[in-house]
Amino acid sequence: MQERLNQLQEEFKKDLQGSKTTKELKNLKIKYLGRKSTLTQLFAQIPALPNDQKGLWGKKLNLFKVKINLALENNVKIEDREEESLDLTFPSASCQEGSRHILTTVNEKICSIFERLGFAVIEGSEIEDEWHNFEALNIPLEHPSRDSFDTFYLDLPAKDKGKYLLRSHTSPSQIRIMKKTKPPLAVISPGRVYRPDEVDATHSFMFHQIEGFVVGEAINFAHLKGTLLYFAQEFFSCDVELRFRPHFFPFTEPSAEVDMSCIMCKGKKNKETKCSICKNKGWLEVLGCGMIHPNVLEACGINAKKYQGFAFGMGVERIVMLKYSIDDIRLFYENDIRFLKQFSI
Repeated sequence: MQERLNQLQEEFKKDLQGSKTTKELKNLKIKYLGRKSTLTQLFAQIPALPNDQKGLWGKKLNLFKVKINLALENNVKIEDREEESLDLTFPSASCQEGSRHILTTVNEKICSIFERLGFAVIEGSEIEDEWHNFEALNIPLEHPSRDSFDTFYLDLPAKDKGKYLLRSHTSPSQIRIMKKTKPPLAVISPGRVYRPDEVDATHSFMFHQIEGFVVGEAINFAHLKGTLLYFAQEFFSCDVELRFRPHFFPFTEPSAEVDMSCIMCKGKKNKETKCSICKNKGWLEVLGCGMIHPNVLEACGINAKKYQGFAFGMGVERIVMLKYSIDDIRLFYENDIRFLKQFSI
């Protein structure tokens, strides 16, 4: 039995070396592992062997069977030309190319506009403490935004600057930069922010915001208005106009909400047809802004009697929705390829 196994091993080695095609390898598998193969016949003789030999020969034959399977798997050959079915002239399958998300594209475009005005782009951390997110921005402890229902507080070890949280705006970047760098300053800070809002067509618990600020000597509200008008006309249209409505923000004084003339109806109300964007109001709310509050400057170690500054903040999703007439913020995050393809470059 040992001689027959040795002979079988030598035959298999020669046949394997001589096989050149996939078909020959398939035939080789049938010859050595098929029902009528010599190896199968050797397995059939095991029951007739003495009891102390059955286990030994079972292991030997099974080991040889495994070696045959491995050898055949590792020596798969290319079909010879008669059997080759590859048609090199057949059109290839279409390849779907990826592209930047519309929010990323608009975020970069906004930053590039302010860079042309001399702003530096600096991103901040998404995890902040209460001092940088609230107190340094003149937001008192009793302010509703500091309630646990309006802020994502984190279960992390507390330090002298209060609890940790997911930042609710990008303004903490303004504080960190003003503490580390002396004026004059002109910085734009993009990034994600988090608020526990119920998700609907206009709200999301996570969205993108861009904070911008300037600090220097003799900075006034006219500089703020000129900066924002330049941005609006560069990004939307050279025909747009801005209006500033008095508002209240704890970290700016005076403060204002900025409206832009409707990019669809050009701010001209028409009684016969209703504008799909502004609903015939003629104006669209764009962002908030104001002169940096003296308390904020002092908290950062900047002399408020010598330096003044302005700041503004905008939601990137809001800007994109106005630019492309999108009526549901959830479309940005549903990953519907049909929606995203409309903005692929």
